[in-house]
Amino acid sequence: MSADALFWRPLLSMLSPAGERARLSILIFHRVLPQRDPLFPGEVDAADFDRICAWLASWFNVMTMDDAVAGLRAGQLPERAAVITFDDGYADNHDVALPILQRHGLSAMFYIATGFLDGGRMWNDTVIEAVRRTKRKTLELEDLGLAGIGSQPMGNLGQRRDAISALLSAIKYRSITERLVLVQAVADAAGVQPPDDLMMSSDQVLQMRRAGMDIGAHTVSHPILATLPADAARTEMEGSRQALKAILGEPVRHFAYPNGVPGRDFNADTVKLAKEIGFDSVVTTACGAARRGDDPHQLPRFSPWDRSANRFGMRMLQNLWTS
Repeated sequence: MSADALFWRPLLSMLSPAGERARLSILIFHRVLPQRDPLFPGEVDAADFDRICAWLASWFNVMTMDDAVAGLRAGQLPERAAVITFDDGYADNHDVALPILQRHGLSAMFYIATGFLDGGRMWNDTVIEAVRRTKRKTLELEDLGLAGIGSQPMGNLGQRRDAISALLSAIKYRSITERLVLVQAVADAAGVQPPDDLMMSSDQVLQMRRAGMDIGAHTVSHPILATLPADAARTEMEGSRQALKAILGEPVRHFAYPNGVPGRDFNADTVKLAKEIGFDSVVTTACGAARRGDDPHQLPRFSPWDRSANRFGMRMLQNLWTS
């Protein structure tokens, strides 16, 4: 056992014991880039994820979501229980994350927004890639009609990051149709045709499952469910589940709320829908660790992306301590 494991495992076991007092740490990721992204240097790349997987394999008991939910319900989780999850369905989950997980003997749950499979693109990536790839010195965006969004300078990476942040914040809570119109206008203003290979194919999703990974639903088009009428929210949630069942040939029992902030991105009506549809568990993006008795349709998730073992361990401890 490594020196790091000898130090961290006893501390983590104190706050995440086995049995009735167990706490379940669910980690959330989105992308694992092949190498560091100059535009977003804080994003997880392959080297980062390899380190994180080494710590998780050594310090935690990483479980499948099925086993974790059953153990949580029965009060029979092992000490230092953890689940690894990914949202959205990016192609680098298959190309980069999967081999790293396999090398460390770990499993993970991948929540897929099915409408973007096979050449689709999430709305936020249209904005990001348009700003990243534009050769224009300034983006003239006054005609978008978004408060605070006007002429955006593109002179350096910092200015591009600021433009992306402002645009994503201004567009995020618009309707699905309005979002698509707005992000296409951004791409047009940038003079960019964004890439169509960012997300997995249906075959790659099937390959992930055959490699021992778990697949969960994440809606069709990644809307803010709390803003939708009940029938539209049901269509999004059930539609993604059925699309994945068709790909995998098996039922899909787990779900992740898009964006996942309680009260803002989903609400009590959304939780009720998830239960009616029949999902065994649903995850949020609220920080914390789950305890026995917590609602399995509102499970918290957390991920420290620190690049040192000590900082990673401290933040995992803090998340357990405050749960």
